[in-house]
Amino acid sequence: MNIKTMALVMGTMAFAACGNDDPTPYNGGDDDAQPALVSVEQIIDGCMDIANEVGNAKIGDPLDLWNNGEQTKALYAVESWYSWHSREDYSNNILSIRNAFYGTRNGQIAANSLATLLKGNNAELFQTVDDAIQKAHQTILNIPAPFRNNINALQVTIAVEACNELEETLKSLKAYLQRNEAVNSDEVLQPILVTYVNDVVLPTYKELMEKNTALYETAKTFATAPSDENFQKCCNAWLEARTPWETSEAFLFGPVDALGLDPNMDSWPLDQEAIVNILNSGEFDNMIWGDGDDDETVEAKQGVRGFHTMEFLIFKDGQTRTINGGTSTDAANLDYTTANAQSWGNYMVQVGKLLQQDATELYNAWTKSYEGGKAYKDLFLSHDIESDEEE
Repeated sequence: MNIKTMALVMGTMAFAACGNDDPTPYNGGDDDAQPALVSVEQIIDGCMDIANEVGNAKIGDPLDLWNNGEQTKALYAVESWYSWHSREDYSNNILSIRNAFYGTRNGQIAANSLATLLKGNNAELFQTVDDAIQKAHQTILNIPAPFRNNINALQVTIAVEACNELEETLKSLKAYLQRNEAVNSDEVLQPILVTYVNDVVLPTYKELMEKNTALYETAKTFATAPSDENFQKCCNAWLEARTPWETSEAFLFGPVDALGLDPNMDSWPLDQEAIVNILNSGEFDNMIWGDGDDDETVEAKQGVRGFHTMEFLIFKDGQTRTINGGTSTDAANLDYTTANAQSWGNYMVQVGKLLQQDATELYNAWTKSYEGGKAYKDLFLSHDIESDEEE
């Protein structure tokens, strides 16, 4: 997909009109607040993190396993392989970087954005960053589909290299901002932060909450009235909910990280044996973890919920499941049958409910209150965060 750009002349940075229903302006922070650069660094760090993860983990890990002769492990290492939606997920991760850089979600460049700032002050670096984003995005889509059947294709290596180039380019962007006082003042950067929060982060999380709610509703409908048509509706709802999630992965900081909401919603790989045990036992409490649980317990419970557990329950081999799909009881190839139908539908409802709750908690943490205090958007806009900057 081609990324549209707008030729914008860099002038005096002014607050842009916000395009969502929560256009809270920044009215100044505490006198001892950190500079706006701290929050901007957090944006760039988030972009670098997901570029690295897509290239070296999501795509690179299966490739490495395959090249080391561990083909079966390579297949299971591919995220979203039940639905065969891997390439689309990974390319949307790159779009999350584009959105952070552009200050929009539609491929246009906002007046108050890192892209416009860079374009007006260092056009060469702007073009380098923009080209790297587009290259990473396109090379991922160039991988033959489905990815799990083409792990060792030449296009896979090219995509890994493009993601690594993007990460290095983003490092150059961060270094440029750090060493140039003309572009790293609060006066210049604060409007960029406001646009980023109000026009990228908040509407993405709002859409995630809405789409996860819709997925929950389709799961309830299926449980009440199992049918091939309702299975298909669940698959459609899952695909729609994946887009705002995958396009949020350039900002996996703050509440989504601290509250465990990322692994709650997106843990991978799954524990398929544990999923089958829950289906057989109906003990859905095994998906709920508490503050007193140790890390191993939390991770085990996160591995049987979230997007990919729902994916397992509604997709098989890239296709929508059917109510008469087969009789396999093997964990990796489990079929929906008359014997497990009621538990299967109940499991879908429980997973959908947790996805809806997690997305709502995430949106509320940014817009209402984070850990009993201010909304995270207020902390972020007042730069009251810890920088991920490395020495």
